Amino acid sequence: MSNIRSYVTRHFFTPGKMNRTVSFLLVITGYVVLEVLLQSGLLTSHFTSLLVPLTSYIVISIALNLTVGFSGELSLGHAGFMGVGAFSAVIISGLLIPYVTSTALRLTIAMIGAAVMSGLFGALIGIPVLKLEGDYLAIVTLAFNQIIKTIINSIYLGYDNEGIQLSFVKNNLNLGDGAVTILKGPIGANGIKRISTFTAGFILILITLLIVYNLINSRKGRAIMACRDNRIAAESVGINVMHVKLEAFIISAALAGAAGALYGLNYSTLTPAKFDYNLSIMILVYVVLGGLGNVTGTIIATTILYILPEQLRFLQDYRMIIYAVVLIGIMLITNNDKFRRFLDEFSRKFRRNRRAQEGGASND
Repeated sequence: MSNIRSYVTRHFFTPGKMNRTVSFLLVITGYVVLEVLLQSGLLTSHFTSLLVPLTSYIVISIALNLTVGFSGELSLGHAGFMGVGAFSAVIISGLLIPYVTSTALRLTIAMIGAAVMSGLFGALIGIPVLKLEGDYLAIVTLAFNQIIKTIINSIYLGYDNEGIQLSFVKNNLNLGDGAVTILKGPIGANGIKRISTFTAGFILILITLLIVYNLINSRKGRAIMACRDNRIAAESVGINVMHVKLEAFIISAALAGAAGALYGLNYSTLTPAKFDYNLSIMILVYVVLGGLGNVTGTIIATTILYILPEQLRFLQDYRMIIYAVVLIGIMLITNNDKFRRFLDEFSRKFRRNRRAQEGGASND
């Protein structure tokens, strides 16, 4: 019994692994509770409709935290990566409908394809952009976001019995028999087959947590954080700063693309205007309020800050005032030294109690 307790403590409750364990337990507990409430019919249809978007926002917030919190690069372009993922998934899913009847398989293929496409865009943008720092990097990634939205806004795509047709800026599609139009320029995509599910979102969150925690707890992750803390010192010990930052940026972009795929395939209509700089700012707010480099805090902050304004819609004009007050309150609490000391002391007491229990068990 003591060996089992020692194994569990060593692999799940050591200081370096406590945050990972809490994140997974939080997500799994939340899913189980919500799934029970769903099956019991205790959730309203409005709240139920928020679950898939919530999982998408949690994934992209964790992805952005990898760039902003762990890598130390201020990016305002993740809504663009999310848009690339969303419309890539819509295209892939639309083209696969005649060939793949399983919605779960089609969703999986679409999400993987969306992650790959967003990762490629991340590499394309990251190579020149990551040579910049601070405000310059933020401005360039913001410009990239606008470029992506404009490009998607100009694409017309469809297929018929003869194959796929693509038109740019002007709708010059000449579709024949069996015609299906997937993208319609500024109108975006409509008639999308909704295949995203809450369970798929839950699995995507778990995969994201596995990827991010395994990365930041690895040698590569320590190199990423070393570059964030002191670029010159990192270079002096032989770390290729550009390489490690680019790797983190590409992984972050790919995860944002997967989140976009889940989000895009949850709606029957999707427009490029959705993925503007306001969305990037909103995701950054989730990350900052949850705590830079704090994955568990990001999950909690995203959940609260996304659900709260939606659930306060019945208050109409007052809901945004309440939302603003909550934002200010969270900032005051998370930046309060006394509150931080209280959490640190609580964590130390918890670890001391665990060690005391282990010592008592081993003596027995």
